[in-house]
Amino acid sequence: MNPTEHGEVFVTKDGMETDQDVGNYERFLDVELTRTNYMTTGSVYLSLIQAERNLAFGGKQVEVVPHVPNEVIRRIQEAAKKNRAEMVLVEIGGTVGEYQNLLFLEAARMLHLRVPTDVQFMLVSYLPIPSNLGEMKTKPTQYAVRTLNSAGIQPHFILARGTHALDAPRRERIALNTGVPLDDIIAAPDVASIYEVPINFEREHLADKILKNFGLQAKTHDLHPWRGLLTRIRHPKRTVRIGIAGKYFGSGDFTLLDAYISVLESIKHAAWADHAAPEIIWIESETFEKDRKRLTELENVDGLIVPGGFGSRGVEGKISAIGYARKHGIPFLGLCYGMQLAVVEFSRSVLKWKDAHTTEINPETKHPVINILPEQREKLAKKDYGGSMRLGAYPCRLQKESVSARAYGTRVVSERHRHRYELNNAFRKPLEKAGMHVTGVYPEKNLAEIIEIPSHPFFVGVQFHPEFTSRPLRPHPLFLAFLQATRKRKP
Repeated sequence: MNPTEHGEVFVTKDGMETDQDVGNYERFLDVELTRTNYMTTGSVYLSLIQAERNLAFGGKQVEVVPHVPNEVIRRIQEAAKKNRAEMVLVEIGGTVGEYQNLLFLEAARMLHLRVPTDVQFMLVSYLPIPSNLGEMKTKPTQYAVRTLNSAGIQPHFILARGTHALDAPRRERIALNTGVPLDDIIAAPDVASIYEVPINFEREHLADKILKNFGLQAKTHDLHPWRGLLTRIRHPKRTVRIGIAGKYFGSGDFTLLDAYISVLESIKHAAWADHAAPEIIWIESETFEKDRKRLTELENVDGLIVPGGFGSRGVEGKISAIGYARKHGIPFLGLCYGMQLAVVEFSRSVLKWKDAHTTEINPETKHPVINILPEQREKLAKKDYGGSMRLGAYPCRLQKESVSARAYGTRVVSERHRHRYELNNAFRKPLEKAGMHVTGVYPEKNLAEIIEIPSHPFFVGVQFHPEFTSRPLRPHPLFLAFLQATRKRKP
């Protein structure tokens, strides 16, 4: 998935590469999902082909219908079983009427036919307000329901998305023309923060209505912590300016924030916990390559993050930004590629290895401070590219009294990875002697996972992706420590 087309690639703890939606579900539900919670058309077809090749169908003819929908249903049931779930929420992406999701809709129809009392359908529909009319239009939603009906599905609920809340006349018009009960048409207006959405749905008693249809009752629950989060969001005590130096921002005439959505949300979680309002400064790293004088713009940020990525575009700009932060005491957090480039910058500037680089960019460097993992070299030689990186959660042992150990409050943690390259152990001793310490390692293979510069106000680079496990009510310890370090920089 190209980040500038599809947004962030999220990684589950068991190493499944997914789209950003799974990350949103993990954050809101405060759970750790696995590969059983995610399916694509390609994975469904592949499993069917493999089963047919293994004679799982006894030599009988395999057809698109019903075998593809049956495989979709099997995966839904498997997810319920493995997660020991009482209820499964299935999101069928895209727009009703698209060719790509027809087989998933057919699977949903068939599942409902088998167990009608155990399946409910919810349609999310956008209600536009043309600027020259100033009136919310319901026709697109009416048409969407009719299109869904043509697939054999009648929605039980409609979530009415829009810039404004759905009013009574529009609600009545939708109910009359779609057959969806008036009380089951739920207003879902735009909000200042996505974290207000659960409170809005609670206000419309959506959960109670769903459970009532299933003949269930809700367990007692307390939304007080969530409401406390909204209070901190609405009433910050300070503003913190965080610069993100990346290259996946541009998408035509627009800035694609979804490319770094987990990083962005992690900053928010930590800032809100520290009673601060985060202001994100998007830094296109290539600008520093064109004009190094613009590096002084980093004086306007309270902290700098260089997130993950691949390839050579913008790399020298990121290295320059990291060097400026290191030399001028700006709190720095490097994530995956950001950590690797921090090692490159330190090697060039402090150890004077001018050609120091990652072999991903310069395979001929005499100072390959970042080198490919041995098992990854074998995979690339065999052209084993798909889903073959070092993926998923691995343990990391932290050095006592390090910045990271103090932030985590423990000596052993587990974090998720997505990379092929790693700090080259052949250069660890000179790096540490010069002042860049390896403070976290993967014990089994002695791989460097965290680097720090103790003499700096806050300079931490991690080979993993801490942004994948940050939660609204439980910000990630490293992001929180980073945000707290920015206080010392503010006047």
